[in-house]
Amino acid sequence: MEDLFSFDAHWVWLTLGLALAALEMLVPGVYLIWLAIAALITGVITYVLDPGIAVQVSNFFFLALIAVFSAKRFLHDRPIASADPLLNNRGGRMIGQTAIVTTALAGGAGRVRYGDGEWKARGPDLAVGVQVRIVGTDGTELLVEPAAQLISREPPPAAS
Repeated sequence: MEDLFSFDAHWVWLTLGLALAALEMLVPGVYLIWLAIAALITGVITYVLDPGIAVQVSNFFFLALIAVFSAKRFLHDRPIASADPLLNNRGGRMIGQTAIVTTALAGGAGRVRYGDGEWKARGPDLAVGVQVRIVGTDGTELLVEPAAQLISREPPPAAS
């Protein structure tokens, strides 16, 4: 009867490590992978040394702290380059795009239409209907300049 309830503690740690790694794939960004690594290492240590449960838990605790802070330091020093760095930066995506003045910019303030919305804008005094280029953002306000001022439509002179 005693054999029915006996188990090897290292299998518990290894199973916990694999479960945490699987959860990391289901719930990305939670950093469960570092806890999974700590559990897997604890499982290996438990298999080799066979310490008591208190030592196993303290090993897991300290290995988890070491893994998390080492990863944090590593990723801080070597950030992962994004394929699209402006993914969540709507204002940054607007820079360089053109818009149309819908409410005249007088005294440096007015409104422009960009995409399917109207935005507050700041820039030089401009009449309604003028095409502008977005050169920056200030919160929810767009900083604009006349498009003709920024882009020369004439071809460059031919080299002789």
